[in-house]
Amino acid sequence: MPLVETPQGPLHYETVEQTAPWQARGLPVLFHHGIGSSSALWRGWYPALIDRHPMVVFDMRGCGRSHIPDAGFDWSLDLMVEDLFAVADAAGLKRFHLVGESIGGTVALAATIARPDRIATLTVSNGAHLGASIQRVEAWRRQLDEGGVKAWSGAFLRDRFHDDALSPDRRAWFAAQQEKWPQESILNALRVLIGTDLSSRLKDITLPTLLLHPDGSPFIPVPVMAELHRLLPDAELNVIGHSRHGLPYSHATLCASLLRAFLDRKG
Repeated sequence: MPLVETPQGPLHYETVEQTAPWQARGLPVLFHHGIGSSSALWRGWYPALIDRHPMVVFDMRGCGRSHIPDAGFDWSLDLMVEDLFAVADAAGLKRFHLVGESIGGTVALAATIARPDRIATLTVSNGAHLGASIQRVEAWRRQLDEGGVKAWSGAFLRDRFHDDALSPDRRAWFAAQQEKWPQESILNALRVLIGTDLSSRLKDITLPTLLLHPDGSPFIPVPVMAELHRLLPDAELNVIGHSRHGLPYSHATLCASLLRAFLDRKG
């Protein structure tokens, strides 16, 4: 089990590569998932990319097989950016395409601002540059206080997916992933997110950027993503119909095909 040791605790990551020896090898793609998910979220994206791009996924700090901080741990966006580059370094990624969803998209934006020399293209799915715009924050706190992680997860599933978006097996698997998250990790990651405002630095992101967004996220309205699109110098926006905040899972095939086309053009 590949682990990168950091001063704050280990992070689990995996590298997937099946490029044929006669196929030109593209730059690797590093993925960062969001709250309530795990590195396995990206499995549905593999088929569209695996013939050309090595892929690196990891469990963000606070969940899965990575370090689970105690109650007094000092969470910050800077630390999440450090974690991302620690994984990239451990996987031997000198320069790479970066994909992030939800809070992973926010971290990806911050990482690109911090180290633009390391990143070839940026993709943000259902993520925001302005944490104060995230809706339903108080509802999360109330759900966790009153019913624990299971109640929060049940409500979050409805915010993530339309009723007809997933088969029962796929919905049950995702629910099980969410329910494994520690309550402290959920709330601390959320605190980092709602305290973030990258608006003034977005002009510094000059590399090609792909924005993927659901038309019905209860957390990030389309106008927030449209504003992100306006503020980025070289971005293209795709709004996906009949989708909610679980876009990268419910619409994995479509999202991955859009990413592959983007990388073929820009990468």
